[in-house]
Amino acid sequence: MNAATVPYWRLSGFYLFYFGVVGLYMPYWPLYLDSLGLTPQSIGIYFGITSAMRLVSPNFWGWLADRHGRRLPIIRYCLAASCVLFVFLGLATTLIWLVLLGAVFGFFWTASLPQFEATTLTHLGEKVHAYSNIRIWGSLGFIITVSLVSWYFEYYSVAGLPWVIVSVMVLCLLISLVIPEGATSHAHVAHDPLATVLKKRTVFILLFACFIMQFSHAPYYTFYSIYLQNLGYSKPVTGAMWSLGVVAEVFAFLVMRRLIVWWGLRRLMILSLVLATLRWCLIAVFADSIAVLIFAQLLHAATFGVFHGTAVLLIHRYFPGRLQGRGQALYSSLSYGLGVSVGSIVSGAMWVPLGPEATFFMAAAATAVAAVLCWRWLQEQA
Repeated sequence: MNAATVPYWRLSGFYLFYFGVVGLYMPYWPLYLDSLGLTPQSIGIYFGITSAMRLVSPNFWGWLADRHGRRLPIIRYCLAASCVLFVFLGLATTLIWLVLLGAVFGFFWTASLPQFEATTLTHLGEKVHAYSNIRIWGSLGFIITVSLVSWYFEYYSVAGLPWVIVSVMVLCLLISLVIPEGATSHAHVAHDPLATVLKKRTVFILLFACFIMQFSHAPYYTFYSIYLQNLGYSKPVTGAMWSLGVVAEVFAFLVMRRLIVWWGLRRLMILSLVLATLRWCLIAVFADSIAVLIFAQLLHAATFGVFHGTAVLLIHRYFPGRLQGRGQALYSSLSYGLGVSVGSIVSGAMWVPLGPEATFFMAAAATAVAAVLCWRWLQEQA
């Protein structure tokens, strides 16, 4: 990677602050909603509806970015809107206002990352395998915020969480202002129309696997903190478990280039799904064992780190040229949007009547099916 042509630190800084926000929102926002008196079913509905914005938002903004060839103005606009909307979200106290404001917030917030992924890959050019060296800073941002805030909320009220989140969002917006667009953002590469690409079986299998992986993560994203708290774990221990998972993710990004050379993208995708099946089974059965819980969190290296790195590169291969923005948007909307949305609603409905164990077993069954389908039909090239 040539530092003279790739704005490494500015790109890395964006990931640092963006996932710093995720490190505050994902583990602690369910606890914040719980402190407002929302039931598990209501929390599941909240995350289901707000995550559903990823179905619309990334595709709309991705189409707009690919049409005009400029992504950073869209990223900056969406980040600014997100900051303002989260201020109002922090003032809401009823489910209806939380859902409405959360949905509008999600429309803007979820638009920025897919376009920034495309921007990063544009800057890297032929060095796309160096993506993990930049994306790793997002994992570090997650670790920093989730660790620091876990200790703070052990002694102080979680009521201040919205204002901490807004502060880190502002930092993300500020660093986006100094990132260049990239001279090749509108590369003229011959390729099939989008409709033709989407009809290819291997593309469908990849997008389906991405949906299933995030569907299976939804019980973890939505209820893991509450699950550990109900088992008697303290907030620092809960925060440490989240951090441990992302530390493992960092390791995965560090070795990602070698793993691709040794295994190839197809095998890494299948392995990630198999290990996800193991992870959810362990959390379902052995969550009262700290040793097993630690091991399950280390599997986050595969279920997120390796899977995400593999999926981004496969999407980059399958959706060339002017389709890159929409390709990354489809990945985001079908996985983190539809997958998390459906998974959150389903897990919220299952959590009380059937219990946490059945919910995580459901997640394990889903990834097992996806692993079989990828083994049968996924290919390295579209």
